[in-house]
This record gives sequence, C-alpha cells and structure tokens, in this order.
Amino acid sequence: MKRYIKYLGALAIIVLSVSSCKSTKSVAYFQNAETVKSKIESGEYMLKLIPSDVIDVTISSLIPQATDAYRLVPAPENGLDFNPKTQYVINESGEINVPTIGKVKVAGMTTTQLEDFLRGEVAKNVSDPIVKVQLTSFRVNVLGEVRNPGAKTAKTERYTILDAIADAGDLTLYGMRNNVMLIREEDGERRFHTIDLTDANLLNSPYFYLKQNDVIYVEPDKVRVINSEYNQNNSYKLSIASAVISAASVIASLVIALTIK
Repeated sequence: MKRYIKYLGALAIIVLSVSSCKSTKSVAYFQNAETVKSKIESGEYMLKLIPSDVIDVTISSLIPQATDAYRLVPAPENGLDFNPKTQYVINESGEINVPTIGKVKVAGMTTTQLEDFLRGEVAKNVSDPIVKVQLTSFRVNVLGEVRNPGAKTAKTERYTILDAIADAGDLTLYGMRNNVMLIREEDGERRFHTIDLTDANLLNSPYFYLKQNDVIYVEPDKVRVINSEYNQNNSYKLSIASAVISAASVIASLVIALTIK
C-alpha cells in the first residue's frame, strides 16, 4: 500500500510540474525576445488627425501681442499669467477655424505637418512665430479577457497596445495571448488584425502603435469557455429544479387545503 502511495505521489509531482510549465509558457509575453531586434523609427507613432480629435494649438512669438490676431484669447499687456494655447475640436468636415487664417483642413495631417502649415501662415505677418500642435487625447476600447475592460483614453500620440493592456489591468489568466484581435478603421472600412503577444516581432508590427478608435479584443481560452458553459448549465438546471420545487410546494398546499375542507 505504501508503495502505491509513493507512486501516486511521484505521479502527482510530475503532472503538477508539466502543467506548471505549460501555464507559464501560455501566459508569457515576447517568448522569442532574444531573437528579435526592434528599432524605433523617427515619427513612426505619429497619428493622422481625424474628425472629433481634440487638439491644442499654441501660436506665439517673442512679443506675445504680435500674434493676438491668431488666438481666441489675446495676450495681456503685462504679459503675465498668459496661456497662448487654444483648444479646437476637429469638425465632421475635418476642419478647424483659426482666427485670421480661417478654416483649415487638418484631417489627414500629422500634428507636425499642421505646425509647419500654421507657422508658414503666421510668418507672413509675424517674425519667427512659435507654433505647437498637440493631440490632447484619443480613445481606444479594450474588451474581453482583461481585468478592467472598457474605453481607455490616451494622453499621448505614442500609445501602444501594451499601454492599452496595462491601462486595462493586464490580461486575465484565461486570455489567449497569441490570439488578440485588433479592429481598426482604415480607408472607410473596419479591418481585423490578429496580434500575438507571445511573439516579440509585435514590436516591429504596424499595429504596435494604436490609432484613434482602435478596438482590442482578447479572446478567452478553452478553459474559460468550458467553465462558462458549465456554470450556465448548472445555473439553468438549478433554476429548473427551483421552479419544480416551487410548483410542487404550491400543489401540495392546495391538496392539504382541499383535504382539510
């Protein structure tokens, strides 16, 4: 008997070891990182502006009053407590209305391209203008097997799929790291792309940096699906049993009442 217990103990240790190795393998990110080289290209992450984007535009110069005509709020005469920044929401036509310059078609431009354009326009009347354009925020949605699903707001253009996953509290243990879906609006169509978080080549992927309105969906693994189906079946059986018991109780009460009469 002791010999069988010993064998069973050894078998249990082996099974636990194998399952442990498998679970570690299935949840680890970038498993081939040592074989992949990643280089960040200049401006690789820069987004093209689209309708509904919120941008901050700063137009100023060494003499703040010289660029008053290009701002919604003029500079005070003493130059103190002055913020030359103006916030715009890009309309459905992809335009903003800049004082003095007028309507500017900004959709399709990067923030750097818009800076260059505005600087050129202001330079027609002001020497050495200072122009800065910043995308204030954009939103992506993270759904599925993450700890905190929902809309995530990016405060910077350089926002990656890893940033979004981190903001969502990381994947749960049931999330399929090698089968993450990215839904992106491209050329007027919604397109689906599969992302493998276990592959370090993701760092070189065109989908590593996110864009406005991207949707990330983390698919549940088979264990989660089986557990969900099991729980649903049990819940259904429990509700049926409860209904049967309630009906039997009502019938019993009626029988007792009629018998007493």
